[in-house]
Amino acid sequence: MTDPSMLLPMVAGYIPAKVLQTIAELGVPDHLAGGGRTAAELAGLTGTHAPSLTRVLRAAAVFGVVSSEGDEYALTGLGELLRSDVPGSLREFAVLTGGHEAWRSWGELAHSVRTGEPAFEAAFGTGWFDHLDAEPEKAARFARAMASATALAAPDIAGHCDLTGVGTLADIGGGNGLLLSRLLVAHPELKGVLADSAAGLDDAARVLAEAGVADRCEVVPTDFFDSVPAGLDAYLLKSIVHDWPDERAGRILANCHAAMRPDSVLLLVELVLPGAGDPVPNVQAVMSDLNLMVGTGGRERTEAELHALLAANGFEPDGTTPCGQSGFSVLRARPAR
Repeated sequence: MTDPSMLLPMVAGYIPAKVLQTIAELGVPDHLAGGGRTAAELAGLTGTHAPSLTRVLRAAAVFGVVSSEGDEYALTGLGELLRSDVPGSLREFAVLTGGHEAWRSWGELAHSVRTGEPAFEAAFGTGWFDHLDAEPEKAARFARAMASATALAAPDIAGHCDLTGVGTLADIGGGNGLLLSRLLVAHPELKGVLADSAAGLDDAARVLAEAGVADRCEVVPTDFFDSVPAGLDAYLLKSIVHDWPDERAGRILANCHAAMRPDSVLLLVELVLPGAGDPVPNVQAVMSDLNLMVGTGGRERTEAELHALLAANGFEPDGTTPCGQSGFSVLRARPAR
């Protein structure tokens, strides 16, 4: 008989996620940035119940994000990534993925499986992006969480985007511009256009200025369901079409097609699901696909499905470049002749 201890950590997998989310939301890692503190000290700083916080810190130590010596707790190298002020911080991502919205919608996973509808809508009575539109503070937090995830993958993606012959690049739905800024730094002759909603662009001025590329990047508030900036050499969409079912994703691609010149190129950056004959699954893509099913009604797609989506909206696929450890791939496409 298979050892049950192999299954138990998966069955109870919600516990570490919620422990990390809780200490990140309370700001415990930031309070430990200067060195070890007791649980009582941390409780005073976070406005929490000291005995209960002690129990959570004990679990955090089991998961390796804090260490304990006597009655003091200190951050480990892993726990440093839950601080808000370090490069590569995952604090906002931890707060988002373990937060109220994710918790309730994932609790309705079986609803999505039974109906094919987003569990988020069953839990909250509205769509995910409509919910964010009505909650500016949560929209800003979501944007920061997505930026932190992009920051992890940005060097890998930037190293695999072929910009030969490209003088102007539009990043559609590019958020705070972190990925575009990496590309602008890597290509000093390149000029950029950063296009996203006003909420998505909230931190863009700072990010572009800190990268030293603000003078080469125009920031354009955009609803990509209506239109996108026209006439550029290349159009980049990272993790955009996966948020939507085919019809809505197709509208974004069609608007890009309408804005492009005949010689423009589309760079579609997505996690690609394994095809039927692929021996090694992209675990990140498989997990993201479930998150999209539960949250937005979108989906990750196989390379064949992405090619079909591109073809249905006026594009000819022109090669796929896997981006290594990040799990992303860059799909090139051109307007069909």
